[in-house]
Amino acid sequence: MSAKTVGNDFTAFVKKIESFNNASNVLYWDMRTKIPRKGMDARSEVVSTLSTEAFKLSTSDQMGEFLETLSVKEAYEELDHVTQRLVDECKREYDLNKKIPADRFQEYVLLKNKSENLWEEAREKNDFALFQSSLEQVIDMTLEFIEYWGVKESKYDTLLDQYEPGITTKDLDQIFGQLREKTVPLLQAIQESGRTPDIRFFKQSFSLKEQEDFNRYMLTQIGFDFEAGRLDTSIHPFCIDFGATDVRLTTRYDENDLRYALLSSMHEAGHGIYEQNIDLKLQGLPLDTGASMGVHESQSRFYENMIGRSLPFWEHYYPELQKAFPAQLSHISLRDFHRAINLVEPSLIRTEADELTYNLHIMLRYELEKGLINQSIRVADLPELWQVKMKEYLGIEVPNDQVGVLQDVHWSGGLIGYFPTYSLGNVYSAQFANAMQQQLPSYDELLRQGNLAPINEWLRTNIQQHGKLKTPKELLLDVTGEGVNATYLVDYLEKKFKAIYEL
Repeated sequence: MSAKTVGNDFTAFVKKIESFNNASNVLYWDMRTKIPRKGMDARSEVVSTLSTEAFKLSTSDQMGEFLETLSVKEAYEELDHVTQRLVDECKREYDLNKKIPADRFQEYVLLKNKSENLWEEAREKNDFALFQSSLEQVIDMTLEFIEYWGVKESKYDTLLDQYEPGITTKDLDQIFGQLREKTVPLLQAIQESGRTPDIRFFKQSFSLKEQEDFNRYMLTQIGFDFEAGRLDTSIHPFCIDFGATDVRLTTRYDENDLRYALLSSMHEAGHGIYEQNIDLKLQGLPLDTGASMGVHESQSRFYENMIGRSLPFWEHYYPELQKAFPAQLSHISLRDFHRAINLVEPSLIRTEADELTYNLHIMLRYELEKGLINQSIRVADLPELWQVKMKEYLGIEVPNDQVGVLQDVHWSGGLIGYFPTYSLGNVYSAQFANAMQQQLPSYDELLRQGNLAPINEWLRTNIQQHGKLKTPKELLLDVTGEGVNATYLVDYLEKKFKAIYEL
């Protein structure tokens, strides 16, 4: 049998696995957006079963035989590029997960889903104790799985490599060190300037229906296709997809603050636009997603911050926002609106943080989860350590766990090693934006015209269409000509905020 024929059979087998994953993801989306609370545990069982079936197939003897046959040099070289990358990706996952017993994997998926349900309840009731035991079990099982996967430079590096291949704790320590070195003095200068924008106009009553209508309008304007996606609400905003033609976003509305849903919707739309622009030839394959979580975050942070908080963008769209909320905004100038939406102020909530202090929130989480996995921190100590580090990094007191250690869903779902990708996304987005603006010198004018088509096309062509056909390092090198470099983000932040605060 020729390598091409085996490759076709292998591709069909992988698509079968992805069908199980997609079915599981649809049920997960429903559980986070629509399901009645009493249905959550039963739904968790179903999601666990489907996920386990996909896991069994991905680590089966049949998968092993496919990979053994197609990894032979002569056979591999006969395959087209997509099938070669599919072999690489599946082999990576196979080698990682083959040693994990299927029953332990099923228990882990069930534990994570139930843990998310408990997190929702604990957050709502502001009671960390409700969630503590569940999180301890998630950490314990994660540590167990690390032993199956194999420890890299550290246990935490093993997890980090799954979200951002090639990035290590050593890399992150250097990047965060550079960001901290530049961010803290700039933050101090802003605070000492006394030029704090007036944001009281954001703290009015904004109809939830009108917010939803404007968000849908804005997402359409920036390039999200509602014929291939939808927008719903959830406690914690997220994006999930079932291929480029079915991408689901969620956001959370605050009737007394316009900013939250507006910016979080643009953030999730960045993820969604990425998924919608992946080449359709990858649909149904595990390559039909972003190159990494860091690259994915580069797209969401680009739309949220470099578009959604930019002056040229609002020169075009602020009049539309004023029309949507005339009583609240008609008397507010563009300059005052732009300064207010770029307020720099240490805050409790990561997802509401300004561009400058955001990375400090990530550093805090990075240090805590690294300690949890390297076993220098206990789960029971998290609430107190959270308060200590928030005071140290951002200079603010944490009044309760709901706005402290319970604010993020990630740890409950086993997403440990994920948080650093948010800051990597900021770094990547600045590098990509720099490369884009060199090739699109009319970038600012395009935003003033409300013409995002050339910008979206640049992102699609250079980044999004490739899905997982390129590694993060390959993509970064192809687009920017260099590896990860935080200098562009530092320069962008300094230029922007020195101008806004007249420093």
